[in-house]
Amino acid sequence: MKLVSVVLVLLAPLLTSCHPLVLPVDCSDIYNNDNSRPSGVYTIYPIGATSALQVYCDMGSQGGRWTVFQRRMDGTVNFYRGWDQYKAGFGIAAGEYWLGLESLYHLTLRKRYELLVDMEDFEGNKVFARYSSFSIDPESSGYTLHVSGFTDGGAGDSLSVHSGMKFSTFDKDQETFGGNCARSFLGAFWYVACHNANPNGVYRWGADSTLFAVGVEWYRWKGHDYSLKAISMKIRPVV
Repeated sequence: MKLVSVVLVLLAPLLTSCHPLVLPVDCSDIYNNDNSRPSGVYTIYPIGATSALQVYCDMGSQGGRWTVFQRRMDGTVNFYRGWDQYKAGFGIAAGEYWLGLESLYHLTLRKRYELLVDMEDFEGNKVFARYSSFSIDPESSGYTLHVSGFTDGGAGDSLSVHSGMKFSTFDKDQETFGGNCARSFLGAFWYVACHNANPNGVYRWGADSTLFAVGVEWYRWKGHDYSLKAISMKIRPVV
């Protein structure tokens, strides 16, 4: 019995080496390891073993493999937050959340990504906007947005105008055209005097012109006076 135990101890490294631990960087890695996985909450490691993050993986839309980095669906999470929280992330992956600018930067640094923006209004209509290239710069460059290659899924293009802009929050205004867009429109985004898209704005219920352009908005679809029921921004590697 003692001999068997000794043999097992000696063989353990060999046995475990046959099945190396694979830490998924994004939802695409999870899908590629097992393409039967359903949409849901998974753990990814965008910067290695100490960077575990829970995210929602969309395994169904347009071929799946999407890592969701922003999601609004019911107004349960306050998105009017400062720079530190947008940098680190907030909310819960099972509901509304923002993944975090630092994690998003490291993801887009390691691979080439495309972007899908899914959205729904309060009448049940669903549309999307897709972009063949998406990345952001490091914090030292203001997490500047780079997005291009628009494909229309009924939503129109409300994001390309924001490309080249730095990210702004109410306590760190990096918008270069004067004023504080994050404060004026109660959100946080890559504002450009000020926005065609305000996905991190105040969660409101459909058409409402009492306060101009402060809702969860995608201008090219519903204008500045309609706040969407749901919007999610998600990325996957370009293959």
